[in-house]
Amino acid sequence: MLLTIKDLSRWLNIKPSTLYLWAAQGRIPSQKINGLVRFEHVKVTEWMESFERHSPQSMLRESRVSHRDLDRIIEAAKRDAYTPPPGKPSTASPKGREVDRGAR
Repeated sequence: MLLTIKDLSRWLNIKPSTLYLWAAQGRIPSQKINGLVRFEHVKVTEWMESFERHSPQSMLRESRVSHRDLDRIIEAAKRDAYTPPPGKPSTASPKGREVDRGAR
């Protein structure tokens, strides 16, 4: 079944101007018949399904990281950020700053 720009615009809730642009760029499967842009329902459905297979949610589901792994990564980042390099004194004491500024 062939769809017009208007049909596809209603179905996908996308502006007709966007669909014309995508068709001209080859970003959506389309064909020209006597100068008119038309879309095959089956091809558009397959095109949309290809995004579902590669959506961010599906990619997250495939690459789940356990909470334990995340906790280890966070702890390692904290150690790296708050541990001074060998030979350098720690300057993380807020008390030192207060004394420098005249606080007691």
